[in-house]
Amino acid sequence: MSNVHFRTASLSDLNTMLDWAAAEGWNPGLDDAEAFLYADPGGFFIAEIKGRPVAAISVVNHSPEFAFLGFYICAPGYRGQGIGLALWSHALDHADTRTVGLDGVADQEANYARSGFVRTGATHRFEGSLAGKPDGSVRPVAEQDRPVLARLDSAANGVDRPRFLTSWITDTQNRRSLVLEPAGVITGFATFRRCRNGIKIGPIVAPDAAAALQLVQAGLALMPAHPVIIDIPSSNIELIDMLTDLGFQETFATARMYRGTPPKTSGTLQAIASMELG
Repeated sequence: MSNVHFRTASLSDLNTMLDWAAAEGWNPGLDDAEAFLYADPGGFFIAEIKGRPVAAISVVNHSPEFAFLGFYICAPGYRGQGIGLALWSHALDHADTRTVGLDGVADQEANYARSGFVRTGATHRFEGSLAGKPDGSVRPVAEQDRPVLARLDSAANGVDRPRFLTSWITDTQNRRSLVLEPAGVITGFATFRRCRNGIKIGPIVAPDAAAALQLVQAGLALMPAHPVIIDIPSSNIELIDMLTDLGFQETFATARMYRGTPPKTSGTLQAIASMELG
């Protein structure tokens, strides 16, 4: 494959990757590009032929110990030629000795296993309609909240991801974050982002499923949308049951897999941030 060139993706390339993801039905957020790139500017990769991008992948280094793989896409017409696999190997070098996580589609799970990834669970996408409900114990994130939210996020996910969280909880036209603060103590937070279709909510970090739903409804009072989309770890049976009772349906599922020692998540992780960056 001497005619294939690998390089680090630019912001423009990342917008192309998001368009590819939309074409695959992944429904990216409207303001994802800048936040994703800020998390690790060197973590997005393009394969090109004669200057034309033909495949993409991301391996975002969140910390010295942990990375997350996503955006593994090869353009139609270039599949089955080994381009994607070669780019995969090239990008994984970026992670060095870090544990690498991913959310993999079912038809690729065996291929990921051959690269040393082991399934530890699943992520389930639930979609539905839900009315907003204002709540006095939920408010917008303030600058002084950031250290507290970093600790909550780290405890929930079992990893530190400071650059990603910094960008993710910074409000934009189509993304905003809220904290749950009963009795003056922050116990959880959630990010709401408008997507090409509806709104995705994640991460949701909260002490229990009821508090997670409280955050969700408070946010929807400020950003009403349909459908409402939440990606939930398979271990979170309580929130899955709650949403199912509210008429939500599972529309997609992935295998959560790791190469290396999996992080120890906690029960406060009610929903993940994204299937692309974890």
